[in-house]
Amino acid sequence: MLEGEVVARGRKVAIVAARFNDFIVSSLLKGATSAWLERGGAAEDLLIARVPGAFELPVAARRLAAGGRYDAVVALGCVIRGGTPHFEYISNECARGLQQVGLDTGVPVIFGVLTVDTVEQAIERAAVSAGNKGGEAMEAALEMAGLMARLGS
Repeated sequence: MLEGEVVARGRKVAIVAARFNDFIVSSLLKGATSAWLERGGAAEDLLIARVPGAFELPVAARRLAAGGRYDAVVALGCVIRGGTPHFEYISNECARGLQQVGLDTGVPVIFGVLTVDTVEQAIERAAVSAGNKGGEAMEAALEMAGLMARLGS
């Protein structure tokens, strides 16, 4: 059985994070960077790029993944349901676009975008103290990077 180790040492990872709903995304970013450091990652091997919102995550992720410098890309954002269909369009296209980047480039692109019904749900999932989805996304990125290395080209 092949599995990837959740180890940052020797890896290069990029995070692309939305500024929209930054009161949530900043907590996801803290969780992701903490997980990176806890897993032995060097600060200079972690790039953080900011984009306006979740809809812009795929295009930045594609540029980062296609450049060949990163073992994985973590996409962080937060889309909160409102009273219009806008939530559906943004969350669906963001997820589809990020998945397509991973498939097209072969670089793991991790979906760390919260798609929630309420602000309270977002706050709960972004809590730095426990269960931070940004940290979980970073761990998934490291595991996938390790697995891809073991699978070879």
